[in-house]
Amino acid sequence: MGLIFLTQPSFQPTITPYEDFDVMADIKAIRKASKGMGTDEDTIISILANRSAAQRVEIKQAYFEKYDDDILNCKEAYMLVHEQDLEADIEDDTSGEVRNLLVSLLQANRDESYEVDEALAEQDATSLFEAGEDRFGTDESTFTYILTHRNYLQLQATFKIYETLSGTDILDAIDSEATGTLKDCYITLVRCAKNPQLYFARRLNAAMKGAGTDEDTLVRIIVGRSEVDLETIKDMYLEKYDVTLKDALSSECGGDFKRLLIEILH
Repeated sequence: MGLIFLTQPSFQPTITPYEDFDVMADIKAIRKASKGMGTDEDTIISILANRSAAQRVEIKQAYFEKYDDDILNCKEAYMLVHEQDLEADIEDDTSGEVRNLLVSLLQANRDESYEVDEALAEQDATSLFEAGEDRFGTDESTFTYILTHRNYLQLQATFKIYETLSGTDILDAIDSEATGTLKDCYITLVRCAKNPQLYFARRLNAAMKGAGTDEDTLVRIIVGRSEVDLETIKDMYLEKYDVTLKDALSSECGGDFKRLLIEILH
């Protein structure tokens, strides 16, 4: 067994860079839509929901430079001025292996390639087994290192070997070996590694169920995945819940918030 080179999975985004992008035209249109009597939300939504993340950054920077008298009054500008170091905050507010896990994720040490090393997968599966089921107590540092450093395809290979080795699914092993917040973190990482699009479909559904709607989660996933695999997530959502994501959003959200998200969904 050796190194296997795999091509990047074929995922479909809903937003691609706008071909006729003109940053000055966009900021002038947004300025016009924001001034005067009332706000032209349709114009703002149409622009921001059809530009890539890089293009939106250009719009933000250009708008700030040209209209800094307005933008300094925005909550976003306040957050920029008073921005805290997230890693430092986590180190202050958490402890133990939960802190180590979160800091490791923030340091972005995960391999982003699409290579699978079968020998490494076997080694990692053995290490996970020896760190958990095969000993008294759990060596959390081994779980943390592997789950935060290996690429998702590598982890998928590791999980398959782990099940063959131990006779237990990795999620069941974590459920019995870990507790509390750390267990929740491990389970989230494993589910995301196994099938990222299904994971995000489940998160979107959970954000719209129960009392109230978790708008932060909806924005984070829909905007964050719009240039990666949102079209694929939409397909997964329909397959899992037998309703389109657009229809689900339409029934749970309202106003400009709903219109913006649906525009991003395309």
